[in-house]
Amino acid sequence: MGGMTTSRMTFWPRLGRWAAELVLVFIGVYAAFWLNNFQQHQQEAERRDRILASIEQTLREGIESGKINRAKEEEDAAKFQRALDAGEMPPLRPFVFTTDYNPGDFATLLQSGGIELLDLETLTALRNDESVIRWGLSRLQRYQKLSDELIVPNLDQDISFFYDPETKKLRTRFEIYPEALQATVKFARDLERTHTELLKQIQAERQHR
Repeated sequence: MGGMTTSRMTFWPRLGRWAAELVLVFIGVYAAFWLNNFQQHQQEAERRDRILASIEQTLREGIESGKINRAKEEEDAAKFQRALDAGEMPPLRPFVFTTDYNPGDFATLLQSGGIELLDLETLTALRNDESVIRWGLSRLQRYQKLSDELIVPNLDQDISFFYDPETKKLRTRFEIYPEALQATVKFARDLERTHTELLKQIQAERQHR
């Protein structure tokens, strides 16, 4: 009887120590797992904020410079149209549109994990902005190609080459010129709108994080 009591007294302390060790191991593993998740979460949060901050800075600069360019483009287009409407036969100039936009930048952002770090609303606004850029540039590049083919080789021609002297209207093949000027203005306005919408969404996401 006494032996059984001694045996039990010996067994339970061992079981207690084993259980305590198990709990400590579990706590240690859980703590390590939690710390790893926490650090990973912190790293993702920092990475997300860096991406958003970079886009925000680019947008701010783009909006400010875009306003200046848009004002000049609106003035040039309006000036040409007024002269055209008044029958003054204003001279045509080469249509040139340059940009440092690289469509691969957007793809690189998404492939680098940006798509997983951004809110759906921000990603949608980003896609809309990129779409406006891509389609707008495609249209303007088409006008530049037509300018290179129709206008640039004939700049030494008399004004009657571009206009019908009797009606003082542009000949049909050169009607793309005022269209190109208006397309530039529209693109600048659309870009300013989508840039502003994206900037607001990014600012909202950064505040909520």
